[in-house]
Amino acid sequence: MLLQGTLVNMIAIVVGSLIGRWAGRYLSATIRNTLMAGLGLAVLLIGLQLALQSQQIMIVIGSLIAGGLLGELLAIEKRLESFGLRLQQRFSGMGKVAEGFVTASLLYCVGAMAIMGALQDGMGEEPTILYAKAFLDGVASIALASTLGIGVIFSIIPLLLYQGAITLAAEMSRTLLTPAVIVEMNAVGGLLITAIALDLIGVKRLPVGNLLPAVAVAVGLMWLFQLA
Repeated sequence: MLLQGTLVNMIAIVVGSLIGRWAGRYLSATIRNTLMAGLGLAVLLIGLQLALQSQQIMIVIGSLIAGGLLGELLAIEKRLESFGLRLQQRFSGMGKVAEGFVTASLLYCVGAMAIMGALQDGMGEEPTILYAKAFLDGVASIALASTLGIGVIFSIIPLLLYQGAITLAAEMSRTLLTPAVIVEMNAVGGLLITAIALDLIGVKRLPVGNLLPAVAVAVGLMWLFQLA
């Protein structure tokens, strides 16, 4: 079934978020902070592993600069936060909805597993990558929702749009996303994941949402400079 992997991924996030929301009331602030620190360090490791695979550093730098400018023009971060704030008003008293929504959305949508898993699903193969991602996202949802609240559950909306779009465009993507292109896309995505980790462990919050176009820009630059 088309989008089967993404649907399983969404269900895992919903279940994990509900468990985390329920368990959150039984967890002390110290335990929640420790969970977030552990999750942040794990995310940092994932991001660095992806980023360090780059073979074209200038492509990564150019993608971040051009993608960041495009993201600022589109005000992606502001739009994400605005949507989250509207949810927060609708579900007032249920936790930091905006922060949970934005953090979870970026965490679940950026990275190699989201891209490759959606491609695998769209090409008619068994979506084993997305099954594995669903498990990881479900566990992450428990930790995130226990600290950031119910907003985490709404991250399934951008997840469906992002992974679903890649899945539906898999035939075209098969010709565009060569192994070399995927490496640089993953490197850019890895740096964005690293930025998310810095926020999770309380180091610094960066406008990651506005940098999201950098992943797509990397594809264009690789083909433009005939490196694909």
